[in-house]
Amino acid sequence: MAEIGPNTRLRVSPFYEATLKEGVAAFSPYNRMLMPTSYGHPRAEYDRLTKGVSLWDVAVERQVAIEGPDAATFTQMLCTRDLSAQKIGQGKYVACCDYRGVLVNDPVVLKLAEDRFWLSIADKDMLMWCRAIAAERGLQVDLCEPDVSPLAVQGPMAENVVAAVFGDWIRDIRFFWFEDAEIDGIPVKIQRSGYSGQGGFEIYLLDGKRGVDLWNIVREAGAPWGIGPGNPSPVERIESGLLSFGGDTDDQTNPYEVRLERYVDLHVPDEVLGIQALREIKAAGPRRHQLGVLLDEEEPQPGQLTWYDIHAQGQKVGDMTCGCFSFKLERMIGFALISTDLKPGDKIEVIRHGAPVTGTLCELPFR
Repeated sequence: MAEIGPNTRLRVSPFYEATLKEGVAAFSPYNRMLMPTSYGHPRAEYDRLTKGVSLWDVAVERQVAIEGPDAATFTQMLCTRDLSAQKIGQGKYVACCDYRGVLVNDPVVLKLAEDRFWLSIADKDMLMWCRAIAAERGLQVDLCEPDVSPLAVQGPMAENVVAAVFGDWIRDIRFFWFEDAEIDGIPVKIQRSGYSGQGGFEIYLLDGKRGVDLWNIVREAGAPWGIGPGNPSPVERIESGLLSFGGDTDDQTNPYEVRLERYVDLHVPDEVLGIQALREIKAAGPRRHQLGVLLDEEEPQPGQLTWYDIHAQGQKVGDMTCGCFSFKLERMIGFALISTDLKPGDKIEVIRHGAPVTGTLCELPFR
């Protein structure tokens, strides 16, 4: 694949120099930044994540800071999940929708104070979106992208590594909750979270000048557990059934279609963006749903760069939105965004580069 040429519109992260030293082999643009996507050894990187511990530069996971007298009201307007019981120090995974009930992001909302929140976002210009909505509603909020860059430590041994750096008190942090900490003068917030099914932490660096220092501290502390560089693994995330906003969604996708119904609380105020449309969608029932696809292939295929048509009985019934060779199942798998007329167990054909590949629909996550 061709290289990404130098471009000041694509920012590098505070951990960039550390990833170069680790031998990063590929980047992908995300939130107008460069995200490491490979260190050249996909199976070893997968094994570190699923059996040991992996260190990720995920500074591309930017924050939208919301502060001011109307911060709580505004944050709830953006989220279809009821945030009224959210505590300071707690994060909540949410669905953000437009007026049609279509997903525009699936961030984690971190509550830092009664009048201060962060949206930890997927790949989308949410700062522009938030500024437009705040102006439209005439709300008193200050919005910015703060100097905050997450470093993820993921895998079965992640807790041991983070405890070795910060102390055993981190073992008591609950899922999606976060605490303030400092190491060698570097201010951070530590949250039990991460884009994998293996468990771990995201360490939110609050001083962009100290990225390499923080990387090296965690790298050294993790040596007894075999820590090494990695990235949000497409294989592990597909096996674990994790949604990729923008990858598995299109400009028509609503939360009910991609297994996010638990994050839609229809009783929230009418002012919440998209909630009235979502009430109608719920009443009528979604037209599509997300299932797994088990392809009848046991040999690895090239990475999927586009959605593939899915056919049943000679008609298009949906799309395969992602795919990979599963190291766990030793076959090609992926996600289907498909008509609700199709159910787990149904046989389908995926049309890849004009040729049909047979497969079977299944529930997610893969077992």
